[in-house]
Amino acid sequence: MDQSSETSESTSTASFFDRPGVQVESLPIGQGVPLGIESVSNADLGLGGAYGAWGACFDNASLPEVIQGRLGLPLDHGVLNLSELGFAFRHHVPDLTEEQHVELEVEVGARILSEAIRANGWAPAEVDAVLIGITVPAAPDYVERIARRAGVPEHALKVTIHKACDGSVAGLNLALNPDLHMGEGVTGNLAQTLMGKKVLVGGIEGLSRVMWHTQDRQALQLFGNGAGIIGLIPGETMQFLAGESQEVYDEDGVLQVRMAYPHSGRRAAGQSLIEVAQTGLHSLRFAGLMHEPDDKADAVVMAGPMGMVKLFVRSGVSTVRSAYAAYRNRMAQLSMPGKDIAVAFVHHANYKINQLKAKQLEKEGIRIPMPWLLSEFGNVSAASTMIAFLRKLKALKPGDHVLFDGFGAGTYYDVVAVELGRRS
Repeated sequence: MDQSSETSESTSTASFFDRPGVQVESLPIGQGVPLGIESVSNADLGLGGAYGAWGACFDNASLPEVIQGRLGLPLDHGVLNLSELGFAFRHHVPDLTEEQHVELEVEVGARILSEAIRANGWAPAEVDAVLIGITVPAAPDYVERIARRAGVPEHALKVTIHKACDGSVAGLNLALNPDLHMGEGVTGNLAQTLMGKKVLVGGIEGLSRVMWHTQDRQALQLFGNGAGIIGLIPGETMQFLAGESQEVYDEDGVLQVRMAYPHSGRRAAGQSLIEVAQTGLHSLRFAGLMHEPDDKADAVVMAGPMGMVKLFVRSGVSTVRSAYAAYRNRMAQLSMPGKDIAVAFVHHANYKINQLKAKQLEKEGIRIPMPWLLSEFGNVSAASTMIAFLRKLKALKPGDHVLFDGFGAGTYYDVVAVELGRRS
């Protein structure tokens, strides 16, 4: 992937709340929690969405004091060089009760869903499906709650995807890829069901809530709150070209995450790590097995930054390579051998991971612009890829081919190539 554009957009010095176009308000929970949302649309493509963050904003200089307050211990030499990792700000919520955390994230999710619906020019009653990636849900029926509060009809399909940072791209793959295996015991295909329907896809990650339950110093510095939701009509405003999904279990526990959702915890040779459950008349849950911390009280345990690089780069490159080969074959079938991917929207785990991944792909002749776009958020897991897409949406043109690249703890990888633009 071409790195020429990656640094040009990674040096923002203003916080997200100070960005032009962001609407900021204080939600009346606890002593008040700030929420900022930006809506984006591109009429030529027929695509739109909304993204945002909530909680007090801390820059890299002020964050260590916050972390030390939570730990009750000095960080000493454990302070990360966050600017080198591509991050300048983080959003954190105060210590709230469990009920307040749930109410906060339900309200945030409902408001961002509502703004995404509005950005697409839809009415809530027109929404046919909502697919949301969440690493650690605030409530088991979180997607059902936010959809109901946003006015989405009860009969609309609600899909929750627990594949850590890969959740939103996994949702997009489910919504678009007619060849994707749905899981053991599942009949039918979501992409076929959703063709021509109004669909919302994204990630909502209240990770600062999760950070109240970890002692991991890296996690406390890297993760924050963020959400990004896009609206699309499969086969009309976004057309599937190629896709790939892989699982490579994290045997060594390089990135351990406590599963806050139902999963048997069992592994069987030759079987997927994803368990699919019908959670309601119109609801599905895709739950991925995680390598969990030994300490039952801990939420996240991470290896060093280079451990993250080793965990995600090798398999991540393999997944992109496979999807890109399928894309090139598709272009040959369509007699469009000169067409290529205009830009890739990659999960923003940290800048060094994406940089090394791009260099490895470039060695194999795969050169795609991969801009770094989320310096104001920190790692916001499943939300990051959709936020990155929305930040570039206005610059994209009908007929552009773009790549979505998700990867997350567990370890899960989804890559989807699509064509943008309305088809009548």
